[in-house]
Amino acid sequence: MNYSTLKKTAALSFASLLVAGMVSAQTDSTKTGSAKVFGGIGQYNTFSIGVSVGITDGLVPFTINTTNKFKADLGYGVSLRQQLSHTFSLQLDYLGGKVHGIDEAGKPKFGLTEYKTSFNSGALSAVFNIASVSFLHRKNSVNFYTSAGLGLDLYKIKENTTDAGVVTPYPMTNKTIKELFAPVGAGVKFKLSDALALNLGYTISFVQGYNFAGKNTYPTFSHYSYTYGGLEYTFGPKTKQNLEWVNPVAQMYDELYDAALRAEVEALKGRVTNVETAVNDLKKDSDGDGVADQFDKCPGTAAGSVVDGSGCVIVFPKTADTTTAAPVGVAYSNIQFEFDSSVLRTSSYPVLDATSADLRASGKGVEVDGFASSEGTAAHNLSLSKDRANSVKTYLVNSGVDAKKVKIKGYGETMPIADNSTEEGRVLNRRVQFKQK
Repeated sequence: MNYSTLKKTAALSFASLLVAGMVSAQTDSTKTGSAKVFGGIGQYNTFSIGVSVGITDGLVPFTINTTNKFKADLGYGVSLRQQLSHTFSLQLDYLGGKVHGIDEAGKPKFGLTEYKTSFNSGALSAVFNIASVSFLHRKNSVNFYTSAGLGLDLYKIKENTTDAGVVTPYPMTNKTIKELFAPVGAGVKFKLSDALALNLGYTISFVQGYNFAGKNTYPTFSHYSYTYGGLEYTFGPKTKQNLEWVNPVAQMYDELYDAALRAEVEALKGRVTNVETAVNDLKKDSDGDGVADQFDKCPGTAAGSVVDGSGCVIVFPKTADTTTAAPVGVAYSNIQFEFDSSVLRTSSYPVLDATSADLRASGKGVEVDGFASSEGTAAHNLSLSKDRANSVKTYLVNSGVDAKKVKIKGYGETMPIADNSTEEGRVLNRRVQFKQK
């Protein structure tokens, strides 16, 4: 098979694969698998191997070339790629072949009309998926990418011919030259199946040296291009998706509208509604007395009624009010206190003032005894009764009574003067009594 026939065969093969890839690219799929948006890279197949074949040439656009005419030769490559995200992967490439450069007769750039160089190179590149034309589909099926990397190029100059048609000896001819090179490329990938893809691309290799073109071309760096087509296969179980073809937007949509998740959300809404209903029931107060219905033992109390904790009206006996329990200004009458309080009522001041006046005038002494109702612990009530007695003593002393004439005692909930089982009785028991000496 001559070179012309080889080129025609390769072109026909690539055209057939391209048609197959474009047909496959139009196939839509609604199946995105069980992978989750934030489930980790372990949900996907990410390792692939690719093979390619194409044409090489020393003529590169938008650069200073060492030759001025296009002359194709054969190149071939193998790649190993690890996909790290939807848009980024690392790829290890091997590329081999020949580069054939020619000049127009009589117009050589560096005194040569033709050179032939064979090469073998290896490089590590970063590959970026930059765009997809599959935005109308739930899965990507055509991806555009760019790549850039760094590697080592091993090449041999096989032939260099002068403008006069003479093959000139070059000191580097048939010697293996090792130089760093930087491959930069772009391409498009077509999905044939979840594991198999058709890959078409173009790569320029910038060699960090001046001998690749068969002669020292300083200050022009050597370079060559590789236009290729190939196939890439991604390894892994069929139960996992190929990360390269996953559409994260469609996947997020499916995850948010997953039937099980929606059912769980609806169930949660139901539980929240039940809690809100229960809270409203707890707060319901039909008669407006401040006690919720479920705790109200006396429903239907009249508006404005003063009720206790069970919702029943508190009936205060006349003796329970210090304004009627003791005539205003009558010395040594009982002093009443609010529940769990040792703060003096202002209504107690007239009785205390009359008591103070009598003590100062007579020079007599007095014992102030404090008491409490039976709510709470006995220890608490004993302390509360002493505090009540101290409040009375403080008032008398501040009004001019000799502190030595006033003694205090606390009796807690002992010696009640009324029944502690009723609110009326408990009100009477929250008191201070005077014992004259």
